[in-house]
Amino acid sequence: MKNINPLCLFDDLFLTQKLRKLGNPLEKLDRYIDWKIFQDTVNQAIESKEGKEKKGGRPAYDRLMLFKAFIIQSLYNLSDEQLEYQILDRTSFKIFLGLKKSDRVPDSRTYWHFREQLISSGSIESLFAAFNAQLDRPGVFANEGKMVDASFVDVPKQRNTREENKQIKEGKLPSGWDKTPNKLAQKDTDARWTKKNNVSFYGYKNHVKADIKTKLICKYVVTNASVHDSQVVDQLLDKTDEGQDFYADSAYAGEPLEQVYTKKKVASKVNEKGYKKRPLTEEQKSNNREKSKVRARVEHIFGFVENSMNGSYIRTIGMARAEAKIGMMNIVYNICRCVQLKKVVTMGQLCAIQTK
Repeated sequence: MKNINPLCLFDDLFLTQKLRKLGNPLEKLDRYIDWKIFQDTVNQAIESKEGKEKKGGRPAYDRLMLFKAFIIQSLYNLSDEQLEYQILDRTSFKIFLGLKKSDRVPDSRTYWHFREQLISSGSIESLFAAFNAQLDRPGVFANEGKMVDASFVDVPKQRNTREENKQIKEGKLPSGWDKTPNKLAQKDTDARWTKKNNVSFYGYKNHVKADIKTKLICKYVVTNASVHDSQVVDQLLDKTDEGQDFYADSAYAGEPLEQVYTKKKVASKVNEKGYKKRPLTEEQKSNNREKSKVRARVEHIFGFVENSMNGSYIRTIGMARAEAKIGMMNIVYNICRCVQLKKVVTMGQLCAIQTK
């Protein structure tokens, strides 16, 4: 009989300890976040679509495990196919999901189907709200002021004719597309082209309102890329912002917007804008520099999303799926930010171990 090396029995334990020693980022998320926060919302979303579970057949995958797989997907900006492969291949991903080597790993179609269920039930925003509610209970949001900005999120470019693009902008379906459903399924009629600083972008925009102290995202709105940053301010500001300072760059300046700030009862700290025949005075420039010291903190959010999460590009088609992807991106950013702030988020309590 072949001798068995007793050390092999502890391979998984040794590997886990080695990963922890090297600094496994997913292990840090598990340390600070109680994933049960999302359990009820995920279950309600699926049960509302499926009703009572059918008896028989292969046991369903754990829904919370599937949601945690989306955390991995957003953190590393993976396609569904790459998500399946990487979970099969990487030990740290399996540990994070609570999977053993012998466990079945969901395939890419399972992830796609689960996401579609979350989208159709509108649960991504509910998941974002559920996490923020846990942060809000003990007063993690400093509520000393808010800042807003927007970032482009690119999608695969469409190869349409000028006439087809014209019809899409008019809200019409280009002729002949309805007769080729396979082609139509690959056409994004919601995304738009726009240009900023002579650079063209195609896709969507992630408009966020964030807490100036913690840099946590409080609220977000997703639009196509052609919507101006200032057009969603009314949607972003709400009663929770009353009496607080409001910071934004000069794209949010102007008399019509000042009326919005007055209506929302926020103290405008928006950078002033200079004009051709009315340049900014030295005093105005000095005021803008002071405001920018606070306002610039919102750029750190997009810097993390774009550089650490590669979140400036998504592979989906259509507004509904873009909202879901960008919504998950914002959830994952807030989770990662809590880890940076060293905040422990649980169902029962949230305590600060150490404030960064």
